[in-house]
Amino acid sequence: MRKQCFCLFGLRATNLNPESAQQLIKACIVVIDDEPLTAAALTEFLHQAGHTQVNHLTCSGLSPQTLSAEQPDLVFLELSVNPESALAVLAWMKADRQLLHVPVIVLTAQDESVIRLKALELGAADHVVKPIAAAELQLRLRNTLIMKVYRDRLARTDNLTGLPNRESLLWQLDWALKHAIRHEGAGAVLQLGLVRFRQVNDALGPAVGDELLHAVAHRLVAGLRDSDMVAWGIHGVQEPVLSRGSGDEFTMLLPTIERPEDAAAVAERMMERMNASFTVAGHELFVSCRIGIAIFPTDSNDKDTLLKHAGVAMRHVNQGSQSVISGSQFYSEELNAESLQRLRMERELHHALERSEFRVFYQPQVDCATGRLCGAEALVRWQHPERGLLGPGEFITVAENSGLIARVGDWVLRESLSQLAQWRQSGMQLPHVAVNISSLQLQHDELFGNVQDALTTSGVDAASLCLEITESAIIDSKLQVASTLAAIKELGVKLALDDFGTGYSSLTYLCRFPIDELKIDRSFVTDCDSPSSNTSTIAAAIIAMARRLGLRVVAEGVETDEQLAFVRANGAHAYQGFLFAKPLSAEEFALFVSARV
Repeated sequence: MRKQCFCLFGLRATNLNPESAQQLIKACIVVIDDEPLTAAALTEFLHQAGHTQVNHLTCSGLSPQTLSAEQPDLVFLELSVNPESALAVLAWMKADRQLLHVPVIVLTAQDESVIRLKALELGAADHVVKPIAAAELQLRLRNTLIMKVYRDRLARTDNLTGLPNRESLLWQLDWALKHAIRHEGAGAVLQLGLVRFRQVNDALGPAVGDELLHAVAHRLVAGLRDSDMVAWGIHGVQEPVLSRGSGDEFTMLLPTIERPEDAAAVAERMMERMNASFTVAGHELFVSCRIGIAIFPTDSNDKDTLLKHAGVAMRHVNQGSQSVISGSQFYSEELNAESLQRLRMERELHHALERSEFRVFYQPQVDCATGRLCGAEALVRWQHPERGLLGPGEFITVAENSGLIARVGDWVLRESLSQLAQWRQSGMQLPHVAVNISSLQLQHDELFGNVQDALTTSGVDAASLCLEITESAIIDSKLQVASTLAAIKELGVKLALDDFGTGYSSLTYLCRFPIDELKIDRSFVTDCDSPSSNTSTIAAAIIAMARRLGLRVVAEGVETDEQLAFVRANGAHAYQGFLFAKPLSAEEFALFVSARV
């Protein structure tokens, strides 16, 4: 019987050479043939050639789900017996996401050239005309499988770092999930995002950024020791996996953990490894990371949902602050609800710009010596159609993370200058208006042009505009911000350093950047009622230092007569706060000023 089956194919029962057999032995091959006799002959030959994973299916009743369950590396498809059904199988294989890249070798008779051509048009990798010699079949099989290995490597590998890509991660996560559910175990997905990578990439260029990502990948791989959760399953050992997602994000899969603290320990060690500097293209660079953790199957038994949950947790590290040094966060339903709320607010922010829902409020600034109005700080508010008037703390971070902050900031700038021009036309001689500029605005090349255009459009002289920047904005952008600020300064615009003393305060900033004004944060003013407190000593020292450097000093958050007396006695030039007035709408501000004239 065996000899008869082989004669149907014209195969000689010769053995494959040992080297080729070793390369092909692990491949899973599926033979799809409606004729049992020919299918048995080919299956027998493949078994003799060393292939232990050979399965036979028929076209009738075959579905993508059934074929996918076999996880084939290669398919032999017989066209002679039932060509229409066989071609239909080939068509839906090439339309199926999981089966698209599985190579198909079609089997036809000598006189079936039209069918053979149709199969090639549909995406068959190769064709075999029966009868065929064993040596030729061996070579066609080997070449097809080698090409599949190469394609799989390209499809599942990140070209930049050499790490598995998202497709590869999803495949391995799917296996880990099934294993955890079957054996009542647990695993973890860790989503890692780099902090301040974008600033390095913008300042030094994408080539340096790519080298940095490669160095980060190498360091993280070294940190995933074998002791970090080795999973024993029905297929043997599955080790932890590090993959690269999009941009500066990496994902770690820990297939097996005993308790959530194990995942937290891995995250902690990864953050520690990131503390050391990187030397890339002659630059010493520091990048830290934040890590979100999702536990499976507790948090979800769906791979896409798990990755989403880990991403949600990562973005909530320190409320998603861009200035965070490092940190980790476990996923929770509360975080997910907050994330959904942020997504909703992001959508609403887009509409807020379109519907002109933003408002500018103005807080008066008062000369300490004369008690007269000497300026106003412009503060953005959002007149939400359902939630009412919202302060910046409720939406600015969302605007920054969604990329809307540049548009919002530019609108505030233009609206403030336009309002100042209207006030002056009506007879109110307000010396200047101060407008806050975010760190993300500083990174936009359009900032200088926007400031120049806003001044020209409004007709306001440059000396009447003061741009307030924070220490964190300088830290995040210092590699490229100096030239932008210098150009704006040349226009005649004044520059103020806001919230001084709350960040990484350094005299370097005051010397390197063309600062005109220093604003003392309200946290120093609040506690200065007690002359003996450390806060009052620091506040007095900041004022003295600023005056020595020739900078104008504005104290924020002055709410009591004692606080005013303190900042006045120590030499502050101006103050703002509830003692004089809270932030006012444009109409309220005009009435307030006219009432004091």
